[in-house]
Amino acid sequence: MAQVETVRGPVDADALGITYMHEHIFTMSADMQLNYPDEWGDEEVRVADAVEKLSALAASGVSTIVDPTVVGLGRYIPRIARIADLVPQLNIVVATGCYTYNDVPFFFHHRGPALNEALGMDVPDPMVDLFIGDIERGIAGTGVKAGMLKCAIDTPGLTRGVERVMRAVAKAHVQTGVPITVHTHPESQQGLIAAKLLDEEGVDPRRVVLGHSGDSTDIDHLSDLASRGFWLGMDRFGINLATTFESRADTVIAMCERGFAESMVLSHDASCYIDWIDPNLMPMLPDWHYLHLKNDVIPYLQEHGVTDAQLHAMLVVNPRNILAGK
Repeated sequence: MAQVETVRGPVDADALGITYMHEHIFTMSADMQLNYPDEWGDEEVRVADAVEKLSALAASGVSTIVDPTVVGLGRYIPRIARIADLVPQLNIVVATGCYTYNDVPFFFHHRGPALNEALGMDVPDPMVDLFIGDIERGIAGTGVKAGMLKCAIDTPGLTRGVERVMRAVAKAHVQTGVPITVHTHPESQQGLIAAKLLDEEGVDPRRVVLGHSGDSTDIDHLSDLASRGFWLGMDRFGINLATTFESRADTVIAMCERGFAESMVLSHDASCYIDWIDPNLMPMLPDWHYLHLKNDVIPYLQEHGVTDAQLHAMLVVNPRNILAGK
């Protein structure tokens, strides 16, 4: 039986249950938090808040979440491991990779490909081995192994930094078999660019989740990506600023009507804490929390014809197949 790495160790894929494929616990700017920690405040209060929210999520029937928080998003596994121990009823799958829309972190500027170009050397990209190490040996001495790879492409497109990270993620995937999730910007159809590059690196589309696909209401574009074999992350429920609750849900309904329930996964992209947004603005997003799917989205989908079998596919079968490589 295939197993999936979680924070507390490997779990049988068939025991993952209802799985939300894109939820963060803490999303933060590491340098800012280290130097200006006032907003973060008391560590114990933050941990207790996360435990309360994740316990409520587990009590709602969710057994597993994938937390794709990587370098660039403030990943700190010792804190996540502590929380996982305090919420034993919830499996947490963590990720490795690098999150950027433009350049690589300065750490990588004069390593690997940068040396190749400047000095005519043939040095492999150190990102590949770092990602593989997180998968095979564990992250930062914790023993917690990554079960997902993460990269991003947004409106700037395939910049040199984005390309470098994406190719490193692809190479790590080819060597380990761990699936990939890609932050995409559907409005500018960046998923097509990611698809082309990953194909060049020999990545099977059935091992790739194109995240935030639910930001788009272009059913033909989404159908094209699904027909190519990619998984579509309908994973920002509750973020209703540039779109609406109904638009997000109706897109899922339309895709189910076209026969693509077996190509979608559902999530919120929520966090217990995120420092990217002024706390005073969070009341503008009252539905952006872990329980929105259960309380609001799923009932709406059911009322509009999405079947229990289709929901089971999106919430249980598809995540299991992605994580286990089925």
